Amino acid sequence: MPMVNAVVATGIAFAFDIEKDDAFLLALLSASVSYIAVPAAMRLSVPEANPGLYLPLSLVVTFPFNISLGIPLYYYFITILWG
Repeated sequence: MPMVNAVVATGIAFAFDIEKDDAFLLALLSASVSYIAVPAAMRLSVPEANPGLYLPLSLVVTFPFNISLGIPLYYYFITILWG
C-alpha cells in the first residue's frame, strides 16, 4: 500500500505542478500513512482484533520497507518526472 499511496500522491503533485521537493514530501507522507493510521483504524473498526497481529505488521514490515527501499524509489521516480 505505501507504493500505491506514493504513486497516487506523485501523480496529484505532477498534475497540480507542485515543486519537486514538495512532491517528494507529499509522496513520503502519503506512503507513511499506511503504518500511521492502520493501528488506530483497526482498533476502532474491529475492536476484537488482536493488536499483536496488526501492530507489528504495520510497523515491522511497512516501516523498514519505506526507509530502505521506499524513500529512494520515491525520490528516483520524482526526479524522473520533474527532470
